[in-house]
Amino acid sequence: MISTQDKILIEQRITNEKPSTGVAYLLAIFLGVLGAHRFYLGRAGTGVIMLLISLTFFGLVITSIWTLIDLFIIPGMIRSKVEALRQKYTLDALASTPG
Repeated sequence: MISTQDKILIEQRITNEKPSTGVAYLLAIFLGVLGAHRFYLGRAGTGVIMLLISLTFFGLVITSIWTLIDLFIIPGMIRSKVEALRQKYTLDALASTPG
């Protein structure tokens, strides 16, 4: 079991390291067809795919639609990232707790 102090430290680390919603939206609006917002949110695989697809005119149309859809799911991507951070830091705290 982790202590209350460890829980507070975990939440502070998450607050400091979680991605900013505003930055994610700005990247999606201005560089979305290149997948910049996906790189920022830790989804490098799909970011690379968006970047490669956007090299053609037809690809720009596809990534524009993809970006439009992403504008609606950015909050969910951020929640997933925060939950992954919380799980990682909780496991780290449990591993370092004696007994």
